Amino acid sequence: MDKKALFHQFVSFTTSVHEVTHELTRDIKPEDITPVQYRILEYIAVSQPVTLSQISDCMHMSMPNTSRELKKITEKHLCEKLESTDDRRKQMIQLSEAGQAMMDEAFGRISERFFERIKNSSEEDLKDIQRALEILQSHVFDVKR
Repeated sequence: MDKKALFHQFVSFTTSVHEVTHELTRDIKPEDITPVQYRILEYIAVSQPVTLSQISDCMHMSMPNTSRELKKITEKHLCEKLESTDDRRKQMIQLSEAGQAMMDEAFGRISERFFERIKNSSEEDLKDIQRALEILQSHVFDVKR
């Protein structure tokens, strides 16, 4: 196996993922939140509950900037902080009811765009796509490794 060619294929693939993600999420975020706030809410939606440091790491933001953005999101009643059951000093962050409703709507619109992209795929192709995603998730994109 040519590992250098595999790496170049991976780089090309991840570039395509970013391009398609941009296409699928274009004009999805509400106008009253910034793109950074939307990305934070999206991360919380798929990973909740999360800590401030997890958000900071994932968003490649400093802790003070993450804290400031999270405060703005909290003031808009889109997320809430809870005390950790393990350690009362630790706060867990999750979407509020309003934040969950907003993200459900956003993901609904994204899913419509996704299904439009794959509408001409056969049942066998869909199974192959699902299996490929499972393999990529478990071998390449599993952040818990």
